[in-house]
Amino acid sequence: MRSIVGMGAIIMDHAKIGANSIIAAGAVVLENTIVEPGSIYAGVPAKKVKDISQELIKGEIERIANNYLMYAGWYKS
Repeated sequence: MRSIVGMGAIIMDHAKIGANSIIAAGAVVLENTIVEPGSIYAGVPAKKVKDISQELIKGEIERIANNYLMYAGWYKS
């Protein structure tokens, strides 16, 4: 099980990130926040914006996680 933390996101102490979740780029997950498994959190402070379907969890999260460094390289100056 994997989770994805977007570039520039900040996760404060004691936050709990559930499996198969996505933290959007630039999001700030506050102390003691519990990120639900299989969900997307975004914003400042980060809040749940939607659930991730099982179909996406099986394919897309794995694909994104496996290629994340390549994607990050596209935005380096």
